[in-house]
Parts: sequence; structure tokens; C-alpha cells
Amino acid sequence: MPLGTIAIVLIAAIAHAVWNTVSKYKRGDTVLFVWSYTVASTLLCVPIGVAFVTTGAQSVSWQLVLGSIVSAVLHAAYSLTLQTGYDRSELGVVYPIARGTGPVLTMLFAILILGERLSGAATLGAITIVTGIVLVAGNPLRFGGRQSLMGVLWGGATGATIAGYTVWDSYSITSLHLNPVTYYAGTLLLQSLILTRSALHRRDDIRSIVRDNSGPILTIAVLSPLAYILVLIAMQTAPIALVAPLRESSIVIGSLLAWRLFHEHHLARRIGGAAIVLVGIAAISL
Repeated sequence: MPLGTIAIVLIAAIAHAVWNTVSKYKRGDTVLFVWSYTVASTLLCVPIGVAFVTTGAQSVSWQLVLGSIVSAVLHAAYSLTLQTGYDRSELGVVYPIARGTGPVLTMLFAILILGERLSGAATLGAITIVTGIVLVAGNPLRFGGRQSLMGVLWGGATGATIAGYTVWDSYSITSLHLNPVTYYAGTLLLQSLILTRSALHRRDDIRSIVRDNSGPILTIAVLSPLAYILVLIAMQTAPIALVAPLRESSIVIGSLLAWRLFHEHHLARRIGGAAIVLVGIAAISL
């Protein structure tokens, strides 16, 4: 993978880790919080996407409409599955399982469905990155009991939705030749419409949620689309089977931020996992 592409994905990983860390400062209803920053992202991205259309960089075509519709449905399924998992099990079980299985399934789908081929060094590097991520995340079954099993199942289901939207978005960018910014702007617009129905059922709390979370909402509204658009750009020049695990290095960055900001434990294990991820990145760069 070209070093420039690796740099793009790592910048995306940093942005992803930062906005996920900021989301921990959220107060109040989760659905309204997600809806608020999705709408804010849409308001920021749609004008830029329209600009690409008016300049001729992207035409309004059935490929753009179809790609955005399918992507929005898959991203909405991801959000709902993830949130349901958080409601029914431990965050410390669902999150690492979801982010760990996501890139593994993406690699398999990319090879089996998209026909991607990887060199031995690249395959080893991708597996190494996933191994480092698992080490950073720790043992998701440490809580024990039925709740942990439910968390594994919901985490696995979330990982499947991650793989689904990642493979589809890669297909839309590389095979349908859609502009990443316009494509993702369309996806965000449709996601906002999907989530608006749930938000309207909680309309009485919208004002307080926006007021109490204005800082996190604006931060996520900028960094979340930035992170994913950079990933979409990387997909244009690198196999998705490599981009997906490299992108998940955000877990390492997020874990280190959690240790620093929220005084979470197991620093040595996280540093060890980060070192393994760096080895995997080096292997991919070859």
C-alpha cells in the first residue's frame, strides 16, 4: 500500500478516535444525540457535495442515488444494531467485538465478493493489526455470564454491518466511480431522514440535548465525516481488505486517550497492542 494512502487512513483513524472519545462527554438521550450530530454533519457536507455536482465533478445519476440509498440503510442498520447491543450488554464487550470482527469480515468479503488479491506480507500485516486490536481491547468475556454472551452476539452482528457498509461503499467508490464527498453527503442526508422519525418521537427533548451537547455535537459533526471521507478516498487507491484493518487502529488511539483522559487501566497491555499494530502497518506498507 502506498505510504501516502497509509497516512490518509491513519489521519482518519485519529479523527475517528477523537470523535469517539468526545462522544463520551455526551449527556442525555443517545438517539437524539446521534440524530443531532448526523443532521449537523449533513448541513456541513451537502453544500460541498452539491458544489461537486455543479462543477461537473459528479453528476446526479442513478448510480449516485442507488449507492447513497443502500449506504444509508446499511449505516442506519449499523447504528441501530450497535445501540441495541449497548442497551442489552456491556460496552466493554460489544465495542471490541464489533470493531475486531468488522475488519476480519471485511477482508473475507473483499476477497470472496470483490475478488481482491493480497500479497503474503499484506495479509500477514492485516492479521497482525487485528491481533493488536484484540490485545488492546482485552478479553470481552471477562464479565462472565449470559450478558457477556449476548454482548458477543450483538458485537458480532454489529461487525457484520460494519463489513456490509464498508464493502458496499468500496464498490460504490471504485466500481460505480462516485465522488467520495458527494456520495457520503447523499448518505448522510438519507441517514438524517431515517433517524428523524425516531427524533420526532422525542421532540420535547431536542432543544435541551442540543444545548447541553453543543460542543460534542459540533466536534463530531466535523470529524466524523472527515474521517470516513478520508477512508473512502483511500479505497480508491488501496484494497479494502487492507484499508479496513488499518482504519481500526483508531481503537488503539482511542484506548490510549481513554487511559489519559478517563484514567482507564491496563496501559501496558494497550502499549503492547499498539506496538503490534505498528508492526502490522509496516508489513502492509511493504
